[in-house]
Amino acid sequence: MSNPAVTHRRAFRRTDNYTPGTPKLKFVQEAMPALAPTDVLIKVHAVALNYRDANIANGGNPWPVVPNGILCNDAAGEVIAVGDKVKTLAIGDRAGPITDTENISGREVKRSWLAADEDGVMADHVIFDENVLCKLPEYLDWVEAATIPCAGVTAWSALKGMSIGQTVLIQGMLTTRQASQWPRRQENGPFAYSYMYIGTGGVSVFALKLAQAAGLRIILTSSSDTKLLQMKEKYPAILTINYSKTPDWDQEVMKLTGGEGVDIVVENGGTGSLVKSLRCTRRGGIVSQVGYLSKQNPEDLRELVPTIIDRRINLRGINAGSKFDMEDFCAALSAAQSRLHDLVDKVFPFEQAEEAVEYVWQGKQIGKIVLQL
Repeated sequence: MSNPAVTHRRAFRRTDNYTPGTPKLKFVQEAMPALAPTDVLIKVHAVALNYRDANIANGGNPWPVVPNGILCNDAAGEVIAVGDKVKTLAIGDRAGPITDTENISGREVKRSWLAADEDGVMADHVIFDENVLCKLPEYLDWVEAATIPCAGVTAWSALKGMSIGQTVLIQGMLTTRQASQWPRRQENGPFAYSYMYIGTGGVSVFALKLAQAAGLRIILTSSSDTKLLQMKEKYPAILTINYSKTPDWDQEVMKLTGGEGVDIVVENGGTGSLVKSLRCTRRGGIVSQVGYLSKQNPEDLRELVPTIIDRRINLRGINAGSKFDMEDFCAALSAAQSRLHDLVDKVFPFEQAEEAVEYVWQGKQIGKIVLQL
């Protein structure tokens, strides 16, 4: 077992103070545990933030979280030590953990999410069992690679089953202002065009990247004309919808798809948008529920069951993805040598983690926010 002299680490733990305007993170230096036989010690080079991190830090997570836990589940780093029974990784490998450390093959009955059920990766060193780690593509820089485990794998999993000529819709990202209203936690042919309805968050821009690579036509949605214009300048071929100005966005999507509806929806709003997403999915299509960004109100689901039955929709939950999914995604990226730097909106130094979390909470990003160490 190689064991460099790493006895302590720097990390940011949550304050669990959900009062607006108060710090959400506390910088700590803490002792590192000894490596178990199948453990791997990783020197973290980059950590990517997701909306769920800002949501957890502000008390909005709908599931329990460990007190004062470490945020984030997206990280890329270098293996610097391994336990004496580690077989799949070696010193010098590039690796990152899967988001749900119980989800290896996709058939497991348990789950354990980083940054919620257990500590996350907002630290300069982390230790994980080799079974929950994946090798990362060698050709990517650390910032790019850090975006893969959660946002990348979520988009990859949610779009499973798409093919040339199908239509794909990604329900647009709601603003943080809307999401912050929640109660807070107390203790046609081979070359036919396809369509994607997309927002401006991390999963959305990853899905845009994948859809482009698959030759799909894209419809982009946001509540911000500024964001839509910026994305239009970056990707001139896309169509755009401002859903705040078009409340009946599901009808607009039906018009854009000739009244047929889309084949797959990547749905990230939750109760406030799910029924509309179902309405603009073709009969027999798929809705992948990946998030819960809107204000959650059960009253919005009164037409859920009849709509699912009428349109014969397959509604599937996407919990990021399994280790196998992440390995498949990394293999696909490596085969295509696809760069991911265009998905990164802004890079913060590690020491500015608090500012980065607030940036995401305010919904300022178009793409991924990354901390660099």
